[in-house]
Amino acid sequence: MNTEGFTTCLWFDGQAEEAAHFYVSLFKNSGIGAVTRYPEGAHHPAGTVLTVDFTANGQRFVALNGGSEFRFNEAISFQITCDDQEEVDHYWTRLTENGGEEGPCGWVKDRFGVSWQVVPGRLEEMFRDSDATKVARANQAMMSMRKLDIAALEKAYAGE
Repeated sequence: MNTEGFTTCLWFDGQAEEAAHFYVSLFKNSGIGAVTRYPEGAHHPAGTVLTVDFTANGQRFVALNGGSEFRFNEAISFQITCDDQEEVDHYWTRLTENGGEEGPCGWVKDRFGVSWQVVPGRLEEMFRDSDATKVARANQAMMSMRKLDIAALEKAYAGE
């Protein structure tokens, strides 16, 4: 097996190239790689994009124009761990623009239907606390939110 890790394949219905460019624009350490096209005699018009290799935040992906047979759902999501509220706001805004959808508890679906969790790293720290009461308060606060508000989570965690 190749020791360079895994490549995530994302199945699109004609939007692979657009999606790859969007994800590359969203994250640092990103770029577009090889683009392959359907040959003559394939189940898509010859010359249309088949795959786009890209890297987003250092992770390898391939966007595949496979057709309308499959759709994304929340069973698979990508978690973005954010350093502060500014990052939470940035990713939330970018992922919901142009037809993305807000979800509960920091979840969002981008315009292509891919699910993301926009999570402050601080919340992950709260959830690892040995004080079950603090964890429960932070969890209850999170469950009432759509976009996560770090200041409100901190207050709940502290019992304020």
